[in-house]
Parts: sequence; structure tokens; C-alpha cells
Amino acid sequence: MPPQPPEPQVRKNILKFLCSFLGIVRILQVVFGAGLWVTIAANKYEGSIHFVLFVAVLFWLLTLALFFLTLLDKQDLVPLLGGERWLCTNLAHDVAAAVLYLPAVGIMIYKTDQNSYCNLDQYKHYCLYKVYLTAAAFACLCCLAYLLAVVYGACRKCRGEQTII
Repeated sequence: MPPQPPEPQVRKNILKFLCSFLGIVRILQVVFGAGLWVTIAANKYEGSIHFVLFVAVLFWLLTLALFFLTLLDKQDLVPLLGGERWLCTNLAHDVAAAVLYLPAVGIMIYKTDQNSYCNLDQYKHYCLYKVYLTAAAFACLCCLAYLLAVVYGACRKCRGEQTII
């Protein structure tokens, strides 16, 4: 027996979420977060960069989970956090991510500035300047995406709405 196509209502809910503001922001968070941690993990890193990598990977995984739970409309299955509390759960996640991404941005900017001496044509040794600059840009974009989600979620919560979309 061939697999049954999804019901039209399920397909409509998926498209509705993907075309919503929060759906687009979640996609951007996943893409920018992946760009950040792949940029760092693919190169040599040390010291405080471990914190940046921790924040990037942690919130990338959590954002993926929130994205797919919302996309598949399965948030009611999450005990204590789902159902009527799903908007607050998403808002708390976005606030925590934005708060932890701010020092991560600061660390990446500091590390970029520390390695700016090797951004010369005559410098022939391995230089992490461009790596740190790219990672700083991704960290800034991630922080901005989470801040947008915080503002959006807070506005919806202040209006008394319970749903994300």
C-alpha cells in the first residue's frame, strides 16, 4: 500500500508556519548558527572561543527542535512547556539565546581585533583573522535574528495571544 499524502490541513499548517515571520526567522537562526559553528569548528580555536562554540551549537540544536516541533504542530507533546505555554517557551528560548549571543559576539570581535596584525599581504604564516571575522559576522547575524524573535514574541505575548503564528 503506497504511503498516504499528508492531509491538506497539515500541509496548510506547514506552509502557514514556513511563510510566517517566526518561521522565516527560525530558518535564519538555523542557517546563521550553522554558519557560525561550522566556521569555528573547521579551524583551529582556543580559549574563549570554546564558549562561542558552546553557545552556537547549543542554540542551533534547540532552535532546530523548536522549529520542527512547531512545523509539525507537535508542541502539545512537550510536557510542561507545550500547549498554552508554547509562546512563552519560545520567548524564553529566544531571550536566553540573545543574552548568551551578546558575549559571544564580544568574544569574536575581541579575537578578530587581536588577530588583525596578520591581515597583511606580506604575512606568510597561518592567520585566523578572516576566520574570526567571518565568525563574528555570523554571531552578529545570529544575535540579531534572536533579538527579532524576542521582539516579535514579546509583542504577541503583550497582545494576549497564545500561539506562535
